[in-house]
Formats: sequence, C-alpha cells, structure tokens
Amino acid sequence: MRAASRLLATASRSNEFLRPGAPTGLTGLLTHSAPRSTLLYLYSSTLEKLSHFPESSVYRQSTEALTKHRLKIIEDIRPGGLAEWQERVKKTVDGNPEAFRRVPVLAASGSTEHNIVWKASAIQGTQTDEYEDDPTAQPQLEGLRTAEERANQREILERDPVEEHRMIPRIEPEPALTLGQIEEIENAIGGGLIEEVIQVAEGESQLVETLAEHKVWEDLEESPRAGQWAYFAREAHTGTT
Repeated sequence: MRAASRLLATASRSNEFLRPGAPTGLTGLLTHSAPRSTLLYLYSSTLEKLSHFPESSVYRQSTEALTKHRLKIIEDIRPGGLAEWQERVKKTVDGNPEAFRRVPVLAASGSTEHNIVWKASAIQGTQTDEYEDDPTAQPQLEGLRTAEERANQREILERDPVEEHRMIPRIEPEPALTLGQIEEIENAIGGGLIEEVIQVAEGESQLVETLAEHKVWEDLEESPRAGQWAYFAREAHTGTT
C-alpha cells in the first residue's frame, strides 16, 4: 500500500517531480534525492559481488535473476535529458576510472548505451555545490557497544572530510525522474515505495558481501552427524490432536 503523503503528492499533478527530503508517509523514511542512480549502483554492485560465487550456488542463481530483473526495470525508465547529461559528464567519468565506471546496456532501439555508476567512496561526486545536497552519514548507535561495534570508531574519527571532498571529482546529478516514472517503477517492482526498494537493495548488497567473505558455499569444516537435521524436515514434525 502506498504511503498517504505519496498518494497526496500523486494526486497533485502540478508537482511533476517529488521534492527530495520530503516525508514519504513512512516514519523515518524521506523522499530520496537520486533513486535511479542509487539503484543502478546498488544492483550493479550486487551483481559484481555475486560473480565471485560458484555458478552452482542456488543463492547466486536466485538473487542474480531477481537483481537483473529489477535492474532492467530501472534501465528501461529513463529521465528526460539523460543522454545530454551523460555527454556533459563524459570527460570527468572517463578521466576518473577509480571513482566512476560505465556499465553497458542494450537500449530498446538496439543501440548500446551506458549507465554511469560510481563507487561508494565517490558518492559525493554525484552531488552539486549546494549545501542541501551534501550526503548525510549513517547515525552512530547510542549506548553501550561491543568491542566489535567500536572497532571502526578510530577510523571514523581520523577521517578528514575536507580532504576527501577535495579529492573526489564532482559531477552534476543525473536528471530526476518524474512522479509518473517513479510510480511506474514502484508498480513494476511491487516492493512498496522506491525508497523501500532502495533499502532492500542496500541490505541485499551487504548480505552478498558478508556471504562472499565467509564463502558460505564451501562444505562445513565438520560434516554433520547422520540425522542431525532430521528434526527440521517437513515430514518430521510432531503431530497434534
């Protein structure tokens, strides 16, 4: 079900574009400023991580199929002025392969086009010089935390945002999707608001990274005893009367 405030925005057709940062009607979830480019990056990143899994992995097969399906939906819905924008940022993108890369996609016309995606370390490169466009960092947890949760605190505190900002190339944002195009994506994916779709894509990308790190497709170090998992079999439950 679509959130009430998004429905109101839809009803007001004078607003062709959604306002970034506006409430979506879901607590703690605000209107995303660049949903299309964010999903292009997340889905491309997930597919790249999945390529390290064995082709026989059922998890890779299912996740890859779903990710490719959703990526195709995003690729097919193009904001106005996209080709002109790609031409304007071409020099910066080609000159900074460590920050940006081009992902080829076959357009409906049969020609080969490219999506521009960027690495997480270069996310500021998609922002403009306006203060309101500066990305918001993930909030830190409050209260007592374990040593593992505090492990990256030193790295966070020693960061130099000013120097990082200077080193990262900046490009103008990709043209925005219209309200109708966002609705089309939401209806095609069927996963709620596009901001919810982004949250799911972020979680999946992190999960793939964790599973690849632990090489979950390998055999267990110790083979399970015979009948160890019999209790969890569908036909092994205790009947009721």
